[in-house]
Amino acid sequence: MNIYFAPMEGITGYIFRNAVQRHFPYIDKYYAPFIQPNPKRVFVPKEERDILPEHNEGIPLVPQVLTCSADGFIRAGHALEDYGYQEVNLNLGCPSGTVVSKGKGAGMLADSERLKAFFEEVFSADWKAKITVKTRLGLTEKDDFTELMEVFQSFPIDELTIHARYRTDFYKGQPRMEEFKSALAVVEGRKTNPALEKMVSSTMGICYNGNIFTKADYNRLIADYQSPVFKSVMLGRGLLANPALAREIKGGAVLEKEELRSFHDDILDSYCQLNFGEKNTIFKMKELWNYWGTVFMNVPKELKKIRKAERFSEYIPAVDALFRDGELTESRSYQP
Repeated sequence: MNIYFAPMEGITGYIFRNAVQRHFPYIDKYYAPFIQPNPKRVFVPKEERDILPEHNEGIPLVPQVLTCSADGFIRAGHALEDYGYQEVNLNLGCPSGTVVSKGKGAGMLADSERLKAFFEEVFSADWKAKITVKTRLGLTEKDDFTELMEVFQSFPIDELTIHARYRTDFYKGQPRMEEFKSALAVVEGRKTNPALEKMVSSTMGICYNGNIFTKADYNRLIADYQSPVFKSVMLGRGLLANPALAREIKGGAVLEKEELRSFHDDILDSYCQLNFGEKNTIFKMKELWNYWGTVFMNVPKELKKIRKAERFSEYIPAVDALFRDGELTESRSYQP
């Protein structure tokens, strides 16, 4: 089973990815935070810096595109091919209100006929790269995900990552596993169902995403949803909180406090070397502590000092105190 790292805007950029690859090189693919092409240009400078090959050497990276324009996706995809990328991912999962209101991300799931027309135009282009998709189940639980699955199967999508929630769920509650199970059945049935013979994708792989925070979560998922088309698992918040989670899943050691400190220091040093600015650097590190803080036991005072820090002279002593006095939880699990 492949292990992927989900993208998170503003957090999992190339600085973070390089540190993960140096300290915890157990990820089969990293998905980059999304690119939003516009009519004037394919990439803004920040997006281009993040996916430049020289910033991602040795990293199995897949760029992700967020757009409702087939032409925009094609232009971005071909530009990414020119950089040497062999896979381009379409984001149909972002639940943000500002994204959905523009018909992008999960907003694309509102109209299956419009989605079909989008793919018809996309796949009419000449591609060297594989096209993959990350999706939610729909906008609300009233939507029929089976209908969307039929659209996906009508096109040569190489792999479909299913975040087993509707847009209205955002990241709350438990994933909807019955819908995921039904999706697996639909894809498996493609090989034997004569009614689906017109559909061109008989080998579309399925990747699962949603609330895998521990090795035990992963083991239950694999045991409960066995299928020849289920090939990959995408980790997000669980891997942000515990960067050794993929190693643990693959039979390696659990995360130790000392290696988390080394990982933290590497990321901090990398931002400092970029002259990112004291305030911006501390802000970036605080974002990561929203996840790392959940794998420590009984450190509310130390975490509060980290969150209040505005200068390195405040931030570094607070981090020193947390690593000196705090201990990791037994599960090393992210707590929503």
